[in-house]
Amino acid sequence: MVKKKYIRLSITLKLLFLMLFFTNTYSQYVFRSDAIPEKISLHNYTTITDVGQRNYNFQFVIENYNSLSPKKLKTENDDLGFTQNNFWTKTELKNPTDLSLKYYLETARPITDLVELYIVDVASRKITKTVSGDNMPYYERSFDNRKTIFKIEIAPKSSLKLFLHLKSDGEVLKMPIKLYSSESFIRMLSKEQLIYGIFYGILVIVAIIYFFFFFGLRDKTFLYYSLYVVFVGLLQFSLDGFFFQIVTPHGGWFSNHAVLFFAIIAAFLSGKYSEVFLKIKQHSKIFYALFNTSYALLFVLLFCAILFPSALLFCYMMVNVLALIFLILIICSIGYLYYKKKPIDSLFIIGIFFLILGFGVFILNNFGQVPNNFLTENSSKLGTGLEIIFLSLSMSNLIRNLKNEKNELNRLALVRSEEMNDLKSYFLSNISHELRTPLNAIMNMIDSISVEVQDEKIRKNCQIIKYSSHSLLSSVNDILDFSKIEKGELRLENEQFDPVQVLEHLKNNAINIAKDKGLEFQFSKSDTIPDFLIGDVTRLVQVVNNVLNNAIKFTAIGFVKFTIDSELKPNNKASLILTVSDSGIGISKDKMDSIFDSFSQNNIDNKRKFGGLGLGLYIVKTLVDMQNGTIVMDSIINEGTSCVITIDFDISPEKKKTEVPVKTVIEDLQGKSLLVVEDNPINQMVIKMITKKWLNTTVVYAGNGQEALEAFKINQFDIVLMDLQMPVMDGYEATIAIRNGEAGADNSNIPIIAVTADVMETTKQRVKEIGMNDYLSKPIKKETLYEAVKRLI
Repeated sequence: MVKKKYIRLSITLKLLFLMLFFTNTYSQYVFRSDAIPEKISLHNYTTITDVGQRNYNFQFVIENYNSLSPKKLKTENDDLGFTQNNFWTKTELKNPTDLSLKYYLETARPITDLVELYIVDVASRKITKTVSGDNMPYYERSFDNRKTIFKIEIAPKSSLKLFLHLKSDGEVLKMPIKLYSSESFIRMLSKEQLIYGIFYGILVIVAIIYFFFFFGLRDKTFLYYSLYVVFVGLLQFSLDGFFFQIVTPHGGWFSNHAVLFFAIIAAFLSGKYSEVFLKIKQHSKIFYALFNTSYALLFVLLFCAILFPSALLFCYMMVNVLALIFLILIICSIGYLYYKKKPIDSLFIIGIFFLILGFGVFILNNFGQVPNNFLTENSSKLGTGLEIIFLSLSMSNLIRNLKNEKNELNRLALVRSEEMNDLKSYFLSNISHELRTPLNAIMNMIDSISVEVQDEKIRKNCQIIKYSSHSLLSSVNDILDFSKIEKGELRLENEQFDPVQVLEHLKNNAINIAKDKGLEFQFSKSDTIPDFLIGDVTRLVQVVNNVLNNAIKFTAIGFVKFTIDSELKPNNKASLILTVSDSGIGISKDKMDSIFDSFSQNNIDNKRKFGGLGLGLYIVKTLVDMQNGTIVMDSIINEGTSCVITIDFDISPEKKKTEVPVKTVIEDLQGKSLLVVEDNPINQMVIKMITKKWLNTTVVYAGNGQEALEAFKINQFDIVLMDLQMPVMDGYEATIAIRNGEAGADNSNIPIIAVTADVMETTKQRVKEIGMNDYLSKPIKKETLYEAVKRLI
């Protein structure tokens, strides 16, 4: 019984094969022994049928193929569209030669989910099945290649029936069916490797370069462009099958959706890059809104692809539609900017043109409107490559423009900096003037009062006011000197001075301050100090004063010690060695390296506790360095600090005279007449207070330069004390007018002393340039003023 059933089944299969193989509704490709082809497209010998969502097995297909309404392929690369349907194709090959033929069959796109090839040998009725597709692990493919490739062997005197089954999840299905000989297959792979190597190499280089540009220039355009190149490359990498072969060989969910995800992200980045590069937000709110709407649609599409697997077919179609919308938006934006006569980089336009051209040829090839060859098959890749090249060139223009803008900004910043420096100098000059004016009155009034009063309590209070005034004046001087140091305007003077007398005067002031704090002040000096030295005594006083004041300020209990020594050197020079030590709070080792920096103090707590600007030691270090000296500081926390300053000076040949009893100086100008040009009543009062003690002296006051010129018409003067900053006509203008003879030819050479609160170096230089004979800064010392006037008249 079983044997009869087997016989009946065998007869049925034989009849089935006879019916299948001898009933031809299409032609078959026949090989000829005199012309064995290296490459041939079998589309003219292939039929295809769309069976929809029906998952037929091969047995059903071979029995019913002709009833499934098969149609011939129209082109070498038929486009079956976005679909999730099952497709079956049938091709017949006949080899009547005595040769055994070996070929490689290429079909479907690398991203097709499932491709099954059934090879039926007509003579032996043997059926061979091979598989490919990216919906399975890569190693399960029958042939190891990124493309959908099958190896076929055609025996001599044989005929084969080839059945292909194709299935995708919604991507576009393509239907090439080509045979390659071994030699032509190797040549094709070599050619592709060269082209793809160049293409992907360009993308990698461009992406890396412009990513570095982003980090260097911090311009978002470079970031968007770099990411756009990366994801365009990943999209092509996926479409070419490399992503599945190299990155996700085990397949899986992400592998199956990679093309869609990369397409969505690349479309977004192409739009974002173009929007930022063209500055759409600045030029058109409407186009900017359209771009943002398109971005929103892309992200909705991305979420749909993740959350709704059944919508994949819709997602594949929509991502292409949105990519087209972005392309149209970019073109319209370029047209709008051109219409508005806004600057557009021509290289950017050329890059977009090549992108459109490449995808245009690719679409025409899909519909069979252009011949199918390597160039048309890879036109999208070629268009993308040329787009990247020209967009990279346009980005180079952007870099050049950014560089030019940066240079222009640097130029403007330099101009602004110079303006700010001038403004700062003007401000400091004004603030100096405004602060020194009341200080001039306070310090001279206190000097006068402290001499005249007999009450010890009042004298003590006057002394406190005097110390406070000197402290304020010191802070003002520090600020001005800091400004001069920053601008490189600090200058040193050379004059003869008595070092012992100068330093003992500083010692006397320090003793009084230390005494008020309850500190012990120790002073010692060497007998080897020269009688007179040549140098900048003002800066020496400033250095020592700052160091002594710091020592007293940061010592709460204990002592401050001041030692003066000297060391003779060759070439008639002497090193003045000044040592100031204390038992104060000390300085930590980690702060020692920065203690001479500007605006630096030991720590913030000390700054709050002891006050100060933090400029003193910075100015000290600068002044010592300018005199080629050294300053060495050692300190131990809570034990004290020692500061040793060494400065070299030239020794003056003049020797000290034998001291004689000091006689009372009689200030007598013997009938000379002074013109004081000063607009400030307080300063006028100070000069009146000083000059009222001068015998045989006539003083006339003028409120500005114009009044001074008028005063010359009715008075004869021997010397002029000239303020600089005044209304109507300032001191500069008045001096120039006098020197030009506008106050009379006889007065053009009259001695003029600048008496000003402006102590900027530029002011001192300007005073000399316009012909003033001397310069005195406020607060005025009565002795200094008398000596200057006496010397000039």
